[in-house]
Amino acid sequence: MFINLIGKRENMRKIILAVSALMGTIIGAGIYGIPFVVNKSGIVIGAVHLIVIALLTMITMLYLGEVSLRTKGDFHMTEYAGKYLGNKGRMIMLFAIVFGVCSAIIAYLIGAGESLSFLLSGTGNYAFLLGLVFWAVVCALSFYGVKALERGEFMGIIFVGILMISLVAFFSNKIELSNFNNETGGLLNSLAPFGVIMFAFLGYNVIPEVKKILKNNKRRMKKSIIIAVLICTVIYALFSFIVIGFKGIETPEIATIALGGPFMLLGVLTMFMAYLSVFVSFTGLLQTDFGQTKTKAWLWVSLFPLFIFCLLKLGNFTDFTKIIGIGGVISGGMTAILILLMNYNAKYLGEVKPEYSIPISKLFIVVLAIIYILGIAVELIFI
Repeated sequence: MFINLIGKRENMRKIILAVSALMGTIIGAGIYGIPFVVNKSGIVIGAVHLIVIALLTMITMLYLGEVSLRTKGDFHMTEYAGKYLGNKGRMIMLFAIVFGVCSAIIAYLIGAGESLSFLLSGTGNYAFLLGLVFWAVVCALSFYGVKALERGEFMGIIFVGILMISLVAFFSNKIELSNFNNETGGLLNSLAPFGVIMFAFLGYNVIPEVKKILKNNKRRMKKSIIIAVLICTVIYALFSFIVIGFKGIETPEIATIALGGPFMLLGVLTMFMAYLSVFVSFTGLLQTDFGQTKTKAWLWVSLFPLFIFCLLKLGNFTDFTKIIGIGGVISGGMTAILILLMNYNAKYLGEVKPEYSIPISKLFIVVLAIIYILGIAVELIFI
């Protein structure tokens, strides 16, 4: 009985670690853009977007989890793509990951810069300068490998938890139901949440790590993915409900700016930990998958997104929700399509019987691929 109790506690600990890793990777800058686009589309349409994309994300993550379980050894996303889709698939996956990483980093720089500017000066006049300061701090810490911060996703979850508890405590009694009547109408407004919410659910790259965390408890992967996505969905819905209920049509692109200094600071800290986590993860991928030295990998992840950020600033294209919307549909859409194809092939080429298996068909792949492709087209052309 004592041994069984220890075993149950160990299983629970593994699930908590796996769920934390998933949530910490999923929740980043995207959460702060959801209230703006949901308010733009109307609360009902926004809720439909949230539920549908959460389900699509959950299914796709479960497919990727199955791929990892069918494969001997531990690999990164690009290696899984190479194994089941060939070198072209590997390179397309690399592009999707790089695009997603760059979009996330640029979003962090914009979001943190604007938040710090409003926090320190009450205006957005110093957003670009403070975004550069934010970039320099993260790059310095990542290069010197501050161990306490390398697992940034876990600290990010703590900050999000503090943010949500504080929101409920301070703003639940300030919600005005009339603020939910902002049904702006129009096709484009109704489609506005798609890309931003897709970005907010990006986290496929952590699935291989979840496999490592679970080790001999890999049958818990399915449950861990479902729990993590459901919790993230509830957090996004509650956050949007409170912010829109409080600010209504005045809901800004970066939600925490409307909530006051302490919330802006929490938002910056959350983006800081998410940025650091992305930075460390991607430099590791460049080192292990592509043979880059630590210094070269660090330079690529540091300077390339900064270059794009500066170009966007020169072109006066620093729209927070537009950046994460484009990042969401392109990176998320391409990655999801590749995962579906990988899963289809892995069912025939896999080396190990998985702990779970989910049916898939060519028709299902085509339907989901059309949805993702249409999402990319709409985001790029119209929104």
